[in-house]
Amino acid sequence: MPNIALSVNLNKIALIRNSRDTTNPDIIQHAQMCIDAGADGITVHPRPDQRHIRAQDCVDLAGVLTVEFNIEGNPMSGPRRSERAGVGDYPGFMALVRELRPAQCTLVPDGDGQLTSDHGFDLKRDGDTVAPLVEELRGLGIRTSLFMDPDPEQIRLAAQTGTDRIELYTESYAAAYRSGENLDAVFTQFRRAAEVAAEEGLGLNAGHDLDLHNLPHFAADIPGLLEVSIGHALTVDAIRMGLAATIAAYRRALGK
Repeated sequence: MPNIALSVNLNKIALIRNSRDTTNPDIIQHAQMCIDAGADGITVHPRPDQRHIRAQDCVDLAGVLTVEFNIEGNPMSGPRRSERAGVGDYPGFMALVRELRPAQCTLVPDGDGQLTSDHGFDLKRDGDTVAPLVEELRGLGIRTSLFMDPDPEQIRLAAQTGTDRIELYTESYAAAYRSGENLDAVFTQFRRAAEVAAEEGLGLNAGHDLDLHNLPHFAADIPGLLEVSIGHALTVDAIRMGLAATIAAYRRALGK
């Protein structure tokens, strides 16, 4: 099995903090705890309403991280004034990324009304808009990744944008794994998506609803997988097991 990087998404840690007028839990401290326990990277997904990770968190993390920093979000999200005292305004996704220049930027087509990301890009519709953004990010020295469904046609279109990688949206795999229904067919779809990505010269990431139960099968049998980004399940497991033990368990699930 290749050495698949584990990037820990801190959004749910920030969500807990934001439920009170406090700095506890501390985002920087938790990022460092993840790194100390063996995480290969840190992921954040700032949204315009700043309901979990805030723009200032991104600035703070960029100033201290010694591992790969991945900022993901909708590049069409513009500036927004904060309605909460003590919380700075949201500068817009691209403005934030231009300022911080993370190692990786994952573009995600999520809207303000979505509870969480729930679909990949439709590049038949949006390819002409996405391609110049990819070009700009790569010009800034930022590795780019596009959030994509496991659709071979769309993945071939992703390659035409010039992106370095895609991130496969894995919710359908996680749902099939939980239910046991159509798992072989769904997994075959993801394997084929990974093969097409390789044919097109794209690096391969994955994320969404991956957990300790479904991750080992995915990591062992999806060819060319370079990185997984995991937040919700990992945070829940950390409540039960402790953060360091949870990071160790996810590393084992990745064959590390």
